[in-house]
Amino acid sequence: VVIKTKFPVARIKRIMQADEDVGKVAQVTPVVVSKALELFMVSLCDKAALQARMRNSKRITAGHLKEAVLHEDQFDFLAEIIAKVPDIP
Repeated sequence: VVIKTKFPVARIKRIMQADEDVGKVAQVTPVVVSKALELFMVSLCDKAALQARMRNSKRITAGHLKEAVLHEDQFDFLAEIIAKVPDIP
């Protein structure tokens, strides 16, 4: 998978520094967080695409994302958020 999207490092740094518990942020930290976010999104989208293919769908919908979250243990932390999404018919 070729990724051309980069998450804004300056915005990530601002979000991190908005937390009172976070002191100084090393220059490389937002870059690493950006890369981790990219890898996370690729993984989530790949799993959702697999769910869409299994249902012969050409589009990934919120329902497919929900199924991906429910079927993958690594996405357990999203279960509460995804519970509000309607099931795939």
